[in-house]
Amino acid sequence: MKLPGQRMFSGKPVRRVHVMVKTIGSMCNLDCTYCYYLPKGELLGVPKHWAMSEDTLETFIRQYFEANNHKEVVFSWQGGEPTLLGIDFFRKVVELEKKYCPPDVRCENDLQTNGTLLDDEWCRFLYDNRFLVGLSIDGPQKLHDDYRKDRHGRGSFQKVFRGARLLRKHRVNFSVLCCVNRTTAKHPLVVYRFLRDRVKAKRIQFIPIVEPVGFEDTAPQHWDTTRMPIVGTPHARPGHEGSVVEDWSVDPEDWGRFLCRVFDEWYRKDLGKIYVNYFESCVETWMGHVAPNCTFAPMCGKGLACERDGSVYACDHYVYPEFRMGNISEKSLSDMAFSDRQEHFGRMKEGALPQCCRDCDYQFTCFGECPKNRFVRSTSGEPGLNYLCKGWKIFFRHIDQPVQRIVRGLGAEVIKQPRTKAAEHWVPSKK
Repeated sequence: MKLPGQRMFSGKPVRRVHVMVKTIGSMCNLDCTYCYYLPKGELLGVPKHWAMSEDTLETFIRQYFEANNHKEVVFSWQGGEPTLLGIDFFRKVVELEKKYCPPDVRCENDLQTNGTLLDDEWCRFLYDNRFLVGLSIDGPQKLHDDYRKDRHGRGSFQKVFRGARLLRKHRVNFSVLCCVNRTTAKHPLVVYRFLRDRVKAKRIQFIPIVEPVGFEDTAPQHWDTTRMPIVGTPHARPGHEGSVVEDWSVDPEDWGRFLCRVFDEWYRKDLGKIYVNYFESCVETWMGHVAPNCTFAPMCGKGLACERDGSVYACDHYVYPEFRMGNISEKSLSDMAFSDRQEHFGRMKEGALPQCCRDCDYQFTCFGECPKNRFVRSTSGEPGLNYLCKGWKIFFRHIDQPVQRIVRGLGAEVIKQPRTKAAEHWVPSKK
């Protein structure tokens, strides 16, 4: 029976799940100051084999196809730094995908890399096999090298920029992932224009760097609520003694102003030419659609992580023992992804919103943003408010009228309320 809100594929209810595969765990040739994943090696323990075994790889690929019932299945290969595994590992990936991909399904791959190990051979392989590459770069050399250094303390910019040139040379489809930290947030146009004009990126994903003190071994939602500071107070901002966040975390208000300045430039010059993740998402939500990115969606839980030993976690940012769902050698990926436990995890994004979020004019587009950032208190003292709340409000107010003009220019209606309820967005686990 077709349930309300369900789509069908090949006569069956559509089931989709997305997993970020940590083929090499937290192993990396860089030592970026703000990296949230480097500490996982110590937290999870370093296994005997530091790379995903061929048996585990084959099990994952087979189960991933089985867990997805859709015309397109997208594999996301991450780390650490996945290119440390070498091209032959990914040749095996492509071989196994061809072995298990159903005949009526399109298989796609994306690879997130720091770009330092890319060469002509790598780029030919990526082009020939239609990989979408996500290249991590934070702006021009001085800003990039502040935090993105190698294991010897040397800046990584020159190697990353060389990687970008190689990707362009070989016509590899690539996007840019730019981490906005406490420093880069103060230079919005310098960063954006560099990515647009020098890197020549057509797709840009901005990521706010936010980690609470103790993030290395304290899982989200396991914080001491009695120590949560009030939003807007010194302890709820970086750079203060006793701050709730690491010093390199972006300041909430700087984050909001960064997005505003970049949006103005994009709106004047690059609308329809450059894809910027948050701007495009806001256009969707102002039309009443569910946000395409998980941080703004009413629910989360469809973006899991698989570590190199086959262990599955509720989310890429929840790779902690408390959120381990099991291992693909013992349970099927499908059973874990569509379990009651994972569904509860996803529903709590909206279910745990503080009252000030429920009363907010911009709940329709934000839904409290990512739950991993909800570690401050509202002005009334209620815990669980998003650390970036003040910045998001600055941004949403600034873009409200321009986004409405964009929506009307597309011939659509401004709705500012998702048509699809969160309950309809979750595909039931019953087969």
